[in-house]
Amino acid sequence: MSARKSFPQRSCVVCHERRPKRELLRIVHTPEGVQVDPSGKMQGRGAYLCERVSCWDRAVKGTALSKALRTELTDEDRTRLLQAKPQPVKQ
Repeated sequence: MSARKSFPQRSCVVCHERRPKRELLRIVHTPEGVQVDPSGKMQGRGAYLCERVSCWDRAVKGTALSKALRTELTDEDRTRLLQAKPQPVKQ
């Protein structure tokens, strides 16, 4: 028997879809504010978002991300997240 390598799974805080950790972007609450963590290794409370534009819009406008990070998003946090939002893929 061969052992299959398992990859860590995480859920998007907005759509709750489970995916491999590498397919999601980590958002972290640090003393400097809420930031995107491309390395996935920054210290602080983290939450994950998929790359759907609709999930990012709902995360920034709604309360799901605030609840997951246990903090209120400031206007600066929202601006920072909107700048990091993935661009829609044209088909």
